[in-house]
Amino acid sequence: MRVLGVDPGLTRCGVGVVEGVAGRPLTMLGVGVVRTPADADLGHRLLAVEQGIERWLDEHRPELVAVERVFSQHNVRTVMGTAQASAVAMLCAARRGIPVALHTPSEVKAAVTGSGRADKAQVGAMVTRLLRLSAPPRPADAADALALAICHIWRAPAQNRLQQAVALHTAHATKGRTA
Repeated sequence: MRVLGVDPGLTRCGVGVVEGVAGRPLTMLGVGVVRTPADADLGHRLLAVEQGIERWLDEHRPELVAVERVFSQHNVRTVMGTAQASAVAMLCAARRGIPVALHTPSEVKAAVTGSGRADKAQVGAMVTRLLRLSAPPRPADAADALALAICHIWRAPAQNRLQQAVALHTAHATKGRTA
């Protein structure tokens, strides 16, 4: 499975592509940051994020895009920018018919480090170790994007089994009512 992880942000939008399957060594195919100038107007910044994500989709052809789920932060301006960049990433994937998965920061931290309260340095260290890199990706947004991709690859098999079980249960329940 090839996953593009997106750590959304207006100033720095982390992007990273990881390939592999759960239980096997993973491979980093690319990592970087889409940057926009803080003094540019919002429309131009969102357009720059879109163009950057489109380049990553063109270059790496992921099967899925994993985006950090936006959560409430104390700074409303920050959360709005994050939500807008997140929406752009989802739109780019949807336009191409690529499935999108959302993961919360604590889900990603728990999957990669074992603790949902891990700090950025711990996440960066584990991403470095898991992908056998010589140094942690910089800035932290890039490491976070790789962590999102890793999280999805590891969690996807369990999520798929759960979705299948729910669908099977729903089908049986519906069939029982119509019989």
